[in-house]
Amino acid sequence: MAKFYGVGTGPGASDLLTIRGKEIIEMVDCLYTPESKKGGKSLALQIVDPYLRTDLTIKQRHFPMVNDWEQKRSAWNEIAEEIVADVKNGLNVAFITLGDPMVYSTYSYLLERLSNKIETETVSGISSFCQISNNLQIPLVIDEESYAVLPATADESTIRTALEQISTIILMKVSTALPKILKILTELELLDHTILVSDSSMDSEKVMIGLNELNEADQLSYFSTMIVYKNRELKGS
Repeated sequence: MAKFYGVGTGPGASDLLTIRGKEIIEMVDCLYTPESKKGGKSLALQIVDPYLRTDLTIKQRHFPMVNDWEQKRSAWNEIAEEIVADVKNGLNVAFITLGDPMVYSTYSYLLERLSNKIETETVSGISSFCQISNNLQIPLVIDEESYAVLPATADESTIRTALEQISTIILMKVSTALPKILKILTELELLDHTILVSDSSMDSEKVMIGLNELNEADQLSYFSTMIVYKNRELKGS
């Protein structure tokens, strides 16, 4: 019986795709991949490229990155209907998404439109903040410490509360809110406790340990993450 698979591709490097994810990519008949701009390149597709069969049908579909929720819902509904039709026509279908499918992923919106219509399976991927922590060999948490993951686009009071109360804070999507985040970190005297990684695990990866040299006007990659380690002494900061 045909099935739909959601596959997390991991942070960026092709060899960080899980074995299960690789097996599914190599098995399916049709692969959906998201693009944030029409005609743009899909990073998720680049990641899985070494595992694509020559006879695989690839469908790049545009997911609008806008504030208009009606426009977003319209795109999700249209793509979900197309996926349902493919599966009901006997095709095994996969949708690939960066990082883990359940962490700030458009895939979540697709899944809620599919799960009661066709059989689905979701395959975890390595999140960027886990890759960053392991690559730098700095534990996210130990003993009774806590950690939280927040979008940098959250309101200032939410971010401040988290930074004041929780041991380790992961801030995603920092490129779109850099001035606000730098202001908060400066006021809480946490610049020396923060790392910034752009394009984790990719050839273009950049790592900054301690943010005293970072300026709010600096242009960051969209794939940029900060981790604030309140209880760690960061070498190089």
